[in-house]
Amino acid sequence: MLTKIKKSKVLVLCVLGLCIFGMFMIYSASCYSAKVNYDDAFHFVKKQLFGFVLGIGLFFLALKVDYHRLVKIRWYIIGGAVILLVLVFVPFIGISSNGARRWIGFGGLTLQSSEVAKFAYVIFVACYMSKEYKKMPTFQGMIVPLIVGGCICLLVLLEPNLSVTLCIGCVMLCMLLVGGIRMKHLLMLSIPALLLVPILIIIEPYRLQRLTAFLNPWGSPKDEGFQLIQSLYSLGAGGWFGLGYLGSRQKYLFLPFSESDFILSIIGEEFGFVGIVVLCIAYLVVIKEGIKIALHTKDRLGAYMSFGIVCVIAIQTLINFAVVTGSIPPTGIPLPFISAGGTSLSVFLGGIGLLVSIAGQEEKVYVSVPTKKQKMFFKKIKLSKNLVK
Repeated sequence: MLTKIKKSKVLVLCVLGLCIFGMFMIYSASCYSAKVNYDDAFHFVKKQLFGFVLGIGLFFLALKVDYHRLVKIRWYIIGGAVILLVLVFVPFIGISSNGARRWIGFGGLTLQSSEVAKFAYVIFVACYMSKEYKKMPTFQGMIVPLIVGGCICLLVLLEPNLSVTLCIGCVMLCMLLVGGIRMKHLLMLSIPALLLVPILIIIEPYRLQRLTAFLNPWGSPKDEGFQLIQSLYSLGAGGWFGLGYLGSRQKYLFLPFSESDFILSIIGEEFGFVGIVVLCIAYLVVIKEGIKIALHTKDRLGAYMSFGIVCVIAIQTLINFAVVTGSIPPTGIPLPFISAGGTSLSVFLGGIGLLVSIAGQEEKVYVSVPTKKQKMFFKKIKLSKNLVK
């Protein structure tokens, strides 16, 4: 186990650094709001610490797993993820907050099903493509990943959670592309998906309001444009080197969700442009190490699985950065390893554990039994040697 960690020590240390930095930033971003709302400045930090401990457990559990065995249980994995997504809509089990049903409650604990579904889909598609890689260039080979991915996207969209739906959709397209689908098939999928986005925005009034606020946030500074304006104020106040740790002013109930979806704004305010650049470098190192593992894996299954895990991290990070900086319409999605959210942190650490396990998998040596022709050839060689003697 330690040997596997040593092989990916750069990846592990970088992820661990992001997690620890995230807990410090969650305290800075939430200490005031947590004190006001929960009478405990460490409320969100305690929840994040619980998710971190659980995530470390999942990390070592995934580290022990031989990823080849996941092929046999791939349908159970994706089936379990779908059941968790359905349970969100079951009364007394699913939890509603801010008009959305995205969580399952177990006593005092909550679980966000969509976080589990992302990685379950990656495992399923990687297992499928490794077995059916010859069919992937055909339309027939795409059907199963598309149907399964479509079902997951539909269930997540009904919560509603458009940001995670887009994340899963992008991961699905990237994995199919790596799996070998043809460009014409990719265009057949991409064009309807792009056309569907404006329809999804129009049918939900709050999405249309967010789009309007994105185009002109100062048109509704106290309503839909409020969060984006406060995020830009926070980033702008940081300047080059920031106001220093705990120096944020936007965390005093000005910036909503400052400890979760918009924690990057607080990082920018306290550590400035330089701090954001350093954070970007840390994520690029994680992505680079993950791609390196995918390129040097011994088999297709490991390569596809590694690439899928890296895709989830990269796409979710990119969406979060784009939302916080006002590059795309506001939508809620956590920053991997840093944003407050126990389910997100623990599941991502489990994904990193699987990635490290793939990197440390030793190459198997297969001893082949010689055929009759090979045996006759060896006999002739032996006979010729005896004749020479």
